[in-house]
Amino acid sequence: MSEELLDAYSRAVTGAVERVAPAVVHIELRNGAGSGFVFAPDGLILTNSHVTSGHRQVKVTLLDGRRFDADVVGDDPDTDLAVLRISADALASVAFGDSAALRPGQLVIAIGNPFGFQHTVTAGVVSALGRGLRAGTGRLIENLVQTDAALNPGSSGGPLVTAAGTVVGVNTAIIRGGNGIAFAIPSSTAQAVVSSLLRDGRVRRAVLGISAQTAAIARRFVVEHRLRSGQGVVVTEVLRGSRADAANIKSGDVIVEFGGVAIDSVDALHRQLAATTIDAPVPIRILRHGALRRITVVPSDPLEAAPRPTPLAS
Repeated sequence: MSEELLDAYSRAVTGAVERVAPAVVHIELRNGAGSGFVFAPDGLILTNSHVTSGHRQVKVTLLDGRRFDADVVGDDPDTDLAVLRISADALASVAFGDSAALRPGQLVIAIGNPFGFQHTVTAGVVSALGRGLRAGTGRLIENLVQTDAALNPGSSGGPLVTAAGTVVGVNTAIIRGGNGIAFAIPSSTAQAVVSSLLRDGRVRRAVLGISAQTAAIARRFVVEHRLRSGQGVVVTEVLRGSRADAANIKSGDVIVEFGGVAIDSVDALHRQLAATTIDAPVPIRILRHGALRRITVVPSDPLEAAPRPTPLAS
């Protein structure tokens, strides 16, 4: 690589770091640490949900050494995002960019606090887009940005930025043993989740009140009913008093369609529920003992459905 190209590369990285680093924070907990970044100058900070680990308050240190008690405004374990607030004004902050505009091979820079070393910078490229990874809740986080910018423990929650210094991702995970494989939650997801957390303190996703798992459908039923997939979602448990119970959904029913969309996995059902308005009737199609039935169900708020069923509930 020529000296001119190296200089251009260095200028791109150093320029982005100069713009972003003042907004990156170190998050300290009694049993660990992580990273985050200020996205609003009045003290709002974004980080990973797994960094806050159920705490309602954490310690935050800025680049200039100032330390604050930060309140957890809200968190969403299903996307591994959390919003914190500190009592400070006129803070350095960063702007969200357009993750949908990212392209494989594009330069990206990760800033974080691995092993407690504040504001460590790594640079790399976008390796792939549209990746999926399981959250600790079992739900699939979709549309992740894969990068080879090195991440280490403590980098979680830090920003992934472009050469222009805009945040296109929130660093969330590394594949242990997978050299150069790291993931970031796209800014498009982060912005939507932030809006919900600031408004409600949580993300309100519609639920039915069931436990379920992906299952194959007998070929004869697929042919007989002209189903669009050879898989569906079999109901393994119905929470008493839930909306599914009210709709007469039974254990053993196989959900094959939700709101006109074919359902071939639990992830597909979660995806449709996430896009569904709470308390709005939704037509679904189920197989019961080989017969195709049409049912209308009204998904509820998760809190209404508590206590929750076993993992992978919808």
